[in-house]
Amino acid sequence: MSFKKRLSKLKFAKKTTKTSKTTETTEKKVRKFKIVKKPTSMTKRIYLIFSIIVVLFSIIILRLAQMQILNKSFYDEKLNSSTTYTVTTSSPRGEIYDAAGNLLVSNTVKQVVAFTRSNTITAEEIKELAAKLSTLVTLTETDVTTRQKKDYYLADSDTYAAVVKSLPDDEKYDSYGNNLTESEIYTNAVNAVTDDEINYSEDELKLVYIFSQMNAASTFSTVNLTTGDLTEEQIAYITANQSKLSGISIATDWDRETPTSSLASIIGTVSSKDSGLPAEEADDYLAKGYSLNDRVGTSYLEKEYEEYLQGTHTVREITTDKNGNVVSDEVTSEGKAGQNLKLTVNSDFQAGVESILNQYYSADIADGYATYSEGAYAVALNPQTGAILAMAGLSHETGSSTTTLDALGTINDIFVPGSVVKAATLTAGWESGAISGNQVIADQSINIAGSSAITSWFTGSGSTNITAVQALEYSSNTYMVQVALKMMGQEYYSGMSLATTGMKEAMEELRAAYAEYGMGTNTGIDLPENTTGYISDDYSAANVLTEAFGQYDSYTPMQLAQYAATVANGGKRIAPHLVDSIYDNDGTDGIGTLAKTIETNVLNEINISDDDMDLLQQGFYQVVNSSSGYATGTYMKSSTVTIAGKTGTAETYAVDANGNAVTTVNLSVLAYDYSTSDDSNIAVAVIIPHLTSSDNHTNQYIARDIINLYMSTYVNQ
Repeated sequence: MSFKKRLSKLKFAKKTTKTSKTTETTEKKVRKFKIVKKPTSMTKRIYLIFSIIVVLFSIIILRLAQMQILNKSFYDEKLNSSTTYTVTTSSPRGEIYDAAGNLLVSNTVKQVVAFTRSNTITAEEIKELAAKLSTLVTLTETDVTTRQKKDYYLADSDTYAAVVKSLPDDEKYDSYGNNLTESEIYTNAVNAVTDDEINYSEDELKLVYIFSQMNAASTFSTVNLTTGDLTEEQIAYITANQSKLSGISIATDWDRETPTSSLASIIGTVSSKDSGLPAEEADDYLAKGYSLNDRVGTSYLEKEYEEYLQGTHTVREITTDKNGNVVSDEVTSEGKAGQNLKLTVNSDFQAGVESILNQYYSADIADGYATYSEGAYAVALNPQTGAILAMAGLSHETGSSTTTLDALGTINDIFVPGSVVKAATLTAGWESGAISGNQVIADQSINIAGSSAITSWFTGSGSTNITAVQALEYSSNTYMVQVALKMMGQEYYSGMSLATTGMKEAMEELRAAYAEYGMGTNTGIDLPENTTGYISDDYSAANVLTEAFGQYDSYTPMQLAQYAATVANGGKRIAPHLVDSIYDNDGTDGIGTLAKTIETNVLNEINISDDDMDLLQQGFYQVVNSSSGYATGTYMKSSTVTIAGKTGTAETYAVDANGNAVTTVNLSVLAYDYSTSDDSNIAVAVIIPHLTSSDNHTNQYIARDIINLYMSTYVNQ
């Protein structure tokens, strides 16, 4: 630096000495201000983060201390045994016996090939095992789905890798380039398999089937495989080489054996081991502890009594260590075979009733009376308990000379019954106040303006005063029509116009009374499927009148039998039942130990006086036993016991082969043993639809012979 510059700088320094002193004072003040200045927001954040880190590390340290010191044994155990599996195995289903103790439905035990899936076996190894198994036993089944064929195709790891590799990128990666889940990729691989690639031969389809059975098993569960019957040599070889067959063993299985009689249809069916739980009910069954492949009742008694017939499961808990090795296998609940059922039906009596039906109905066919008839049906009940003694039916194709057994027709088929309803019509009249007691009404031709005359079969040109009892004895249509008119609030006179006033109320009262006896309502039978009849909402005032003598609504034979039983026992409607009692399966060859008896279930009592019920029973007695010449049921009089009953003839129509209407009749009858009416043990209903004549009185002969058969089977042995 030059001398001039240094001199200049020195001068400047002297000039600013005073200023510097001032500045120095100010700086001291500033320094004091900075010392007391509050931290900035950034500093606060740093302190907060640091505090959180300290707290978190403290928690972690405390947690580690708890795990390593306080809960050391717990976590040691968790480390050494990581997974527990619960495995359930079904037990044999309960058996079914008839009323005499004869075995009807049993389980045929057989030895089968079983597969238990380990927790390490792969689909490819299962495929190889299926191929090996095919050399040891006979494979029989080929019914497989397209999906099962594709799963079998993709079970080979090289094949699967090749299919996945050929997939377009959007079927392997999402829009961000991340891998799709293994499940999504597998689904795409399945969709990529072509029909040509799974065009298997019949022998290959057998492999697909057995592979699918094995592959469907969950971890540690056992499935019985479907193969041909095993020989002693096959059983011995598999048993001796189990250790080389990766879960293959010999186990016991059962097939449901049902009778060849009509009772088979009543008993119902059980699902197969392949179908397992019905899809529409699977959720309900699973909630009750069932497994998907459990066999369950799918219809009728097998379904209704599923909770008793189904045995309890054997439950095992299998624990594996972290390497998948089994360290324990414990049975936590021992299974038990299902309970056995004893029916109310004696199979010999049932067969006898079917024979009676066939005898008379075959004669009707031979005589040309049953050309258009669809069958014949009979039900016998114990009116004191509701026990079903027999439910028999014959189904007939129009124009055919042969029949087939059709017991289910007694609860599923409906027919217009005719005059058998008249006791229920009188009940409606009494309950509504339209008539009282054994009221006298003139039997006369009913002439409604604009309508055809309604007459009774015996009605002449004049009129005859008859009582309520005689109206049953003679089967008077016009008495019942006048009861219905009174219920509508109208008194009959010849040529009257029929008003609709009170029509709806009268029909409801009639149907309510009929329902008290079981017609047009659920009978309460212990079966899940049955028909309640046909009750039309579309009717006219004229239909109310025809309803009163059984020419409108339709009912099942079982409903008519319940009606007969209700009259027989004096007015108690009792639910019919097929099962008499339930027995614990005690491991013996017999029925077992009694666990429960089905109790009599009174659904309702008829809302009339004892005197009025006596009138109905007197009328039923007169129908069969009167000597008046007008009684309609005298063909039952030749029975070995005194019978009371009510006949019915409904006018119906059929269509011939040319499409022409043919006049036919439905013949029906209600009957019961009147000789011990205070403790009557049989009531019968019979109906034969669409006969071309009623002159042979088949309905009455069938009812008579059924009651005679009952007496010889149960009473006069």
